[in-house]
Amino acid sequence: MKFIISLGLLPAALLISIGSFLYARHTGGNLEMAILISSLGALGLAMLLERYMPHHAPWNAPRGDRLTDWLSFGLLAGVVQPLLKWLSPLAVIALYGWIEPGAGWFAAPLPFLVQVLLVTLLAELGKYWVHRWHHTQTALWWLHALHHGSERLYSINNFRVHPLEYALKHSLSMLPLMLLGVPADVLLGYIALTQPVQMLQHVNLPLRHGWLNYVFSTNELHRWHHSTRPEEGNSNYGSALMVWDLVFGTFHYPRGNTGPASIGLFAASKYPARRPYWAQVLSMFGPACCKA
Repeated sequence: MKFIISLGLLPAALLISIGSFLYARHTGGNLEMAILISSLGALGLAMLLERYMPHHAPWNAPRGDRLTDWLSFGLLAGVVQPLLKWLSPLAVIALYGWIEPGAGWFAAPLPFLVQVLLVTLLAELGKYWVHRWHHTQTALWWLHALHHGSERLYSINNFRVHPLEYALKHSLSMLPLMLLGVPADVLLGYIALTQPVQMLQHVNLPLRHGWLNYVFSTNELHRWHHSTRPEEGNSNYGSALMVWDLVFGTFHYPRGNTGPASIGLFAASKYPARRPYWAQVLSMFGPACCKA
């Protein structure tokens, strides 16, 4: 059974998410609800499985990080994401006064699935470069260090993200697509395709993906991104896809090795990762910010 789960959890999550979305679209159902239920189902199952078949058993033990991870999860899901969903259309309307709108650009005679694929590549390109800049620009790294401050990988620290980083990534990946006039169902199709990958990206499970590692940002690959060694951690920037890492030479996949020696911040980092959640969030505005 463990062998089947290790090979089949991600493909099954993808099929359920995409299938639920397409069924809801065909029947006139609620597309967002179809994606949400599928994603929460994959996350909940992963959280349960982590207890019985962990990739690295010590990662199941809290290290003073549980409250930080859950507070971040609650803030992103309950405040930041709904706020961005409400503000994004207003921002697009405001920007229409400054630039020529691209309404209808994606309404060309392209099949729906082709539109979703194009949007996926464009959105992932934006997220790739935002993520990479967070590793190369000191001030942005201080934002991103909240995420890398965890010394273990498990399902919930996928949501350990600074609110400003989350908003920046959204603004530079999704807003341009909205300005181009991408229909809402195409954007939701992108989310249906990629969100299961992100739900399972940090899970503490011995998943094996084979050739899918060259397509998706799996937990096998993402472990290397959390390495304490810069030559390993400065790689695999893809949010859900690995295509841009392959294109720009930041793909890291040492075959036969199950992960880095240690997880967390680089040794030179001065980020206060052991402080409480709100102290970390507000540290961006303190005098000690952005030293390394």
